[in-house]
Amino acid sequence: MTPRVKIISRMLMAVITAAVFVTDQVTKALVESRIPDRAVVPVVPGFFNLTNTKNSGAVFGLFSDSPVWWKTPLLIVISAALLMAVVILVIRTQHLRWEMSVGLSLVLGGALSNLYDRMRTGLVEDFLDFYIRSYHWATFNLADSAIVVGTAFIIVQVLFAD
Repeated sequence: MTPRVKIISRMLMAVITAAVFVTDQVTKALVESRIPDRAVVPVVPGFFNLTNTKNSGAVFGLFSDSPVWWKTPLLIVISAALLMAVVILVIRTQHLRWEMSVGLSLVLGGALSNLYDRMRTGLVEDFLDFYIRSYHWATFNLADSAIVVGTAFIIVQVLFAD
Protein backbone atom coordinates (compact mmCIF):
# COMPACT_ATOMS: atom_id res chain seq x y z
CA MET A 1 0.00 0.00 0.00
CA THR A 2 1.45 3.34 -0.99
CA PRO A 3 1.64 6.08 1.63
CA ARG A 4 -0.97 8.09 -0.30
CA VAL A 5 -3.45 5.19 -0.38
CA LYS A 6 -2.87 4.55 3.33
CA ILE A 7 -3.58 8.23 4.12
CA ILE A 8 -6.79 8.18 2.05
CA SER A 9 -7.86 4.92 3.70
CA ARG A 10 -7.28 6.34 7.18
CA MET A 11 -9.10 9.55 6.22
CA LEU A 12 -12.13 7.52 5.11
CA MET A 13 -12.01 5.64 8.39
CA ALA A 14 -11.95 8.95 10.26
CA VAL A 15 -14.94 10.20 8.25
CA ILE A 16 -16.96 7.05 9.01
CA THR A 17 -16.02 7.23 12.69
CA ALA A 18 -16.99 10.91 12.89
CA ALA A 19 -20.26 10.31 11.00
CA VAL A 20 -21.29 7.58 13.45
CA PHE A 21 -20.36 9.76 16.44
CA VAL A 22 -22.21 12.84 15.18
CA THR A 23 -25.30 10.93 14.00
CA ASP A 24 -25.58 9.13 17.32
CA GLN A 25 -25.16 12.32 19.34
CA VAL A 26 -27.73 14.19 17.23
CA THR A 27 -30.32 11.41 17.50
CA LYS A 28 -29.79 11.17 21.26
CA ALA A 29 -30.21 14.95 21.61
CA LEU A 30 -33.42 14.84 19.55
CA VAL A 31 -34.83 12.06 21.71
CA GLU A 32 -33.88 13.84 24.94
CA SER A 33 -35.45 17.10 23.78
CA ARG A 34 -38.66 15.67 22.30
CA ILE A 35 -39.57 12.55 24.26
CA PRO A 36 -40.12 12.75 28.03
CA ASP A 37 -38.20 10.30 30.25
CA ARG A 38 -39.61 6.77 30.05
CA ALA A 39 -42.29 7.85 27.54
CA VAL A 40 -43.04 5.45 24.70
CA VAL A 41 -43.83 6.60 21.16
CA PRO A 42 -45.20 3.77 18.98
CA VAL A 43 -43.71 3.81 15.49
CA VAL A 44 -44.74 0.38 14.22
CA PRO A 45 -47.33 -0.96 16.67
CA GLY A 46 -46.49 -4.46 17.85
CA PHE A 47 -42.86 -4.17 16.70
CA PHE A 48 -41.03 -0.86 17.24
CA ASN A 49 -41.20 2.11 19.64
CA LEU A 50 -39.10 5.15 20.34
CA THR A 51 -38.51 5.69 24.03
CA ASN A 52 -36.31 7.80 26.26
CA THR A 53 -34.32 5.66 28.69
CA LYS A 54 -30.99 6.09 30.42
CA ASN A 55 -28.61 3.15 30.76
CA SER A 56 -26.18 3.27 33.68
CA GLY A 57 -24.83 -0.18 32.86
CA ALA A 58 -22.86 -1.76 30.08
CA VAL A 59 -24.08 -3.02 26.72
CA PHE A 60 -27.77 -3.99 26.65
CA GLY A 61 -28.20 -2.76 30.22
CA LEU A 62 -25.87 -5.30 31.83
CA PHE A 63 -25.07 -4.27 35.40
CA SER A 64 -27.48 -1.31 35.25
CA ASP A 65 -29.10 -2.42 38.51
CA SER A 66 -25.76 -2.59 40.30
CA PRO A 67 -25.52 0.11 42.99
CA VAL A 68 -21.73 0.03 43.41
CA TRP A 69 -20.11 3.47 43.24
CA TRP A 70 -17.22 2.32 41.06
CA LYS A 71 -19.35 0.94 38.21
CA THR A 72 -19.28 4.08 36.03
CA PRO A 73 -15.55 4.81 36.52
CA LEU A 74 -14.77 1.16 35.74
CA LEU A 75 -16.89 1.23 32.56
CA ILE A 76 -15.16 4.45 31.47
CA VAL A 77 -11.67 2.99 32.05
CA ILE A 78 -12.49 -0.28 30.26
CA SER A 79 -14.08 1.55 27.31
CA ALA A 80 -11.17 3.98 27.01
CA ALA A 81 -8.62 1.15 27.17
CA LEU A 82 -10.41 -0.83 24.47
CA LEU A 83 -10.69 2.25 22.27
CA MET A 84 -6.97 2.92 22.65
CA ALA A 85 -6.21 -0.69 21.70
CA VAL A 86 -8.26 -0.34 18.50
CA VAL A 87 -6.60 2.98 17.62
CA ILE A 88 -3.14 1.47 18.16
CA LEU A 89 -4.11 -1.52 16.00
CA VAL A 90 -5.21 0.81 13.19
CA ILE A 91 -2.06 2.93 13.42
CA ARG A 92 0.31 -0.04 13.45
CA THR A 93 -1.37 -2.03 10.69
CA GLN A 94 0.06 -1.36 7.24
CA HIS A 95 -2.88 -2.62 5.21
CA LEU A 96 -6.46 -3.14 6.29
CA ARG A 97 -8.98 -4.77 4.01
CA TRP A 98 -12.08 -2.68 3.43
CA GLU A 99 -14.23 -4.92 5.64
CA MET A 100 -11.85 -4.45 8.56
CA SER A 101 -11.56 -0.70 7.93
CA VAL A 102 -15.31 -0.21 7.85
CA GLY A 103 -15.83 -2.51 10.83
CA LEU A 104 -13.23 -0.79 12.98
CA SER A 105 -14.57 2.65 11.99
CA LEU A 106 -18.12 1.72 12.99
CA VAL A 107 -16.94 0.23 16.29
CA LEU A 108 -14.79 3.28 17.03
CA GLY A 109 -17.56 5.77 16.26
CA GLY A 110 -20.13 3.93 18.35
CA ALA A 111 -17.80 3.29 21.26
CA LEU A 112 -16.58 6.90 21.27
CA SER A 113 -20.14 8.22 21.32
CA ASN A 114 -21.23 5.98 24.20
CA LEU A 115 -18.00 6.75 26.09
CA TYR A 116 -18.60 10.48 25.60
CA ASP A 117 -22.11 10.11 27.10
CA ARG A 118 -20.84 8.09 30.03
CA MET A 119 -18.08 10.62 30.76
CA ARG A 120 -20.47 13.56 30.42
CA THR A 121 -23.45 12.26 32.42
CA GLY A 122 -22.56 8.80 33.74
CA LEU A 123 -25.39 7.39 31.59
CA VAL A 124 -25.98 6.38 27.99
CA GLU A 125 -29.18 7.45 26.22
CA ASP A 126 -31.05 4.48 24.67
CA PHE A 127 -34.17 4.94 22.57
CA LEU A 128 -34.70 2.14 20.02
CA ASP A 129 -37.18 -0.42 21.39
CA PHE A 130 -37.92 -3.47 19.22
CA TYR A 131 -40.36 -6.09 20.41
CA ILE A 132 -42.85 -8.78 19.45
CA ARG A 133 -45.85 -8.94 21.74
CA SER A 134 -44.47 -8.84 25.28
CA TYR A 135 -40.94 -9.90 24.29
CA HIS A 136 -38.70 -6.82 24.14
CA TRP A 137 -35.12 -6.71 22.97
CA ALA A 138 -32.94 -4.51 25.20
CA THR A 139 -33.41 -0.85 24.30
CA PHE A 140 -30.39 0.48 22.42
CA ASN A 141 -29.12 3.42 20.35
CA LEU A 142 -27.41 4.04 17.01
CA ALA A 143 -23.95 3.73 18.56
CA ASP A 144 -24.83 0.23 19.76
CA SER A 145 -26.05 -0.63 16.26
CA ALA A 146 -22.80 0.65 14.72
CA ILE A 147 -20.78 -1.45 17.16
CA VAL A 148 -22.75 -4.61 16.32
CA VAL A 149 -22.60 -4.05 12.54
CA GLY A 150 -18.91 -3.12 12.74
CA THR A 151 -18.17 -6.27 14.71
CA ALA A 152 -20.00 -8.30 12.05
CA PHE A 153 -17.78 -6.75 9.34
CA ILE A 154 -14.68 -7.65 11.35
CA ILE A 155 -15.87 -11.24 11.93
CA VAL A 156 -16.64 -11.71 8.23
CA GLN A 157 -13.18 -10.43 7.30
CA VAL A 158 -11.46 -12.66 9.85
CA LEU A 159 -13.45 -15.76 8.87
CA PHE A 160 -13.23 -15.34 5.10
CA ALA A 161 -9.84 -13.65 4.60
CA ASP A 162 -7.40 -15.28 2.24
